Amino acid sequence: MDCIYKDSNAPIEARVKDLLSRMTLLEKIGQMTQIERSVATPSAIKERFIGSVLSGGGSKPFENAKSADWADMIDGFQKAALETRLGIPIIYGVDAVHGNNNVYGTTIFPHNIGLGATRDADLVRRIGEVTALEVRASGAQYAFAPCVAVSRDPRWGRCYESYSEDTEIVRKMTSLVSGLQGEPPRGHPKGYPFLAGRKNVIASAKHFVGDGGTQHGVNEGNTILSYDELERIHMAPYLDCISQGVCTIMASYSGWNGDKLHTHHFLLTEVLKNKLGFMGFIISDWEALDRLYTPHGSNYRQSILSSVNAGIDMVMVPFRYELFLEEFLSLVESGEIPMARIDDAVERILRVKFVSGIFEHPLSDRSLLDVVGCKAHRELAREAVSKSLVLLKNGKDEKIPLLPLDKKTKRILVTGTHADNLGYQCGGWTITWDGASGRITEGTTILDAIKVVVDNEAEITYELNPTAETFSGQDFSLAIVAVGEGPYVESGGDDPVLKIPFNGSELAGFVADRVPTLLILVTGRPLVLEAQLLEKIEALVVAWLPGTEGRGITDVIFGDRPFHGRLPMTWFRSVDDLPIHSSGENSLDPLFPFGFGLTTTC
Repeated sequence: MDCIYKDSNAPIEARVKDLLSRMTLLEKIGQMTQIERSVATPSAIKERFIGSVLSGGGSKPFENAKSADWADMIDGFQKAALETRLGIPIIYGVDAVHGNNNVYGTTIFPHNIGLGATRDADLVRRIGEVTALEVRASGAQYAFAPCVAVSRDPRWGRCYESYSEDTEIVRKMTSLVSGLQGEPPRGHPKGYPFLAGRKNVIASAKHFVGDGGTQHGVNEGNTILSYDELERIHMAPYLDCISQGVCTIMASYSGWNGDKLHTHHFLLTEVLKNKLGFMGFIISDWEALDRLYTPHGSNYRQSILSSVNAGIDMVMVPFRYELFLEEFLSLVESGEIPMARIDDAVERILRVKFVSGIFEHPLSDRSLLDVVGCKAHRELAREAVSKSLVLLKNGKDEKIPLLPLDKKTKRILVTGTHADNLGYQCGGWTITWDGASGRITEGTTILDAIKVVVDNEAEITYELNPTAETFSGQDFSLAIVAVGEGPYVESGGDDPVLKIPFNGSELAGFVADRVPTLLILVTGRPLVLEAQLLEKIEALVVAWLPGTEGRGITDVIFGDRPFHGRLPMTWFRSVDDLPIHSSGENSLDPLFPFGFGLTTTC
């Protein structure tokens, strides 16, 4: 019997049907299983027919492993998969949410909120192309991006993963899908997954659906809306992703009107698959099944039953795969999970694998290693940073602006927790899951960039925490104070207070009392800005979480490029006013309205 599935010239659906007909139940449920690299031994992959392996945030071959080291590891897993009876390759997933951010030495782009400030869909598409190249260089084929949440409340710990509070801006920024996967040709069937070639990666639109609209911005909380509102505000970006051939969609931890998305048959199957025509596969989020019924997942069998029957096709287990497969097999054998549901899920997974070309090219492309972190990629990140900056104030007297700064300024004080901290610049999801402080990878801090751009005769004084003695006998022309948020992720970032951490307001005010001050705020969301501080400082720039390329900041504040960015979120006066956003549902006056941003000339 001819192996149609091995024929690269055969129609994809014929290949899917042929391979599915050859698979045992164990091979099928293995394909529906994604496990973490730390438990993914060659024997586990071969004996359990595992369909996918991932790196959880920060999970790496070893400390400071570079792209070639990753490729060695992933190729090792792949070779084990190719030794199985049918030789079905794995796809390897990574959290490449602002560049291939788990890997040392890669290009780290601004987080999504900064990209939303650019309003530049083509820029985001180009970022997707570069991210795909750097992910592929590491041997991975699957990126858990883009996050197309519409964040309605800055108290949400994932606010910076959203492009905007505005649905239309988020819809524009789904261009990342075409950057990651390639742009499908005219006439490509709606809803059918697409991948252009070996320099592209499988994308995952997330988190379906409503994760940015939870009450009080609580991560993994409950979104209370009518179906029409859910569709109009939160679901609309998924239509754009589907029209671009997005290969996978990730379900949300959150709930809708009290029902968790991972068990929501209506939204996952009736709406996403049937109504919207999505033909790729739906993947669960990390350990989502463990969280469904009890904190400790004691009713794990029920979690598997409810999620798979609701429409989850691939389960991100990630660790206790043996228990998962044991319970899963029992549920299918008992008839509680129908074979038709299993076959539908596996068809979707195989379809994406055939579309991706991984059967023909399962191993990493080492020719791509030279582009990782290259000058062209860093220049693109620098462009993104420069376009993302939002100027909120420029001069105490509007007729005498502080910006752009003069490169020949004689004496500049540079200070603040974020002035020389690459990890703080990058934020969460960088090298480790929750990010870290310091020189965590290769890049340029704000201080580094200032030293490069100013005139040779300019004197730069850097102090992390200046005191009164710093100003004793010193005649500074101006101060650049960079403060903001430390790195955080998910629920660890939920914040009902939203004050500038590390006494940032106090530091900026202390300096501004003594010297004309530019305040650079490094943040994943709007924070409290007291009126007294705003009065003291000369200028205020929001840099968001810019990533590794600090030169993008100095390009703008020193006048080589104009300010371009506009607020992607309404800037509140008080947390008591939240939620407040541009839809007009809250009539309170904001501190700075959605879309606000001053400009300068070069």
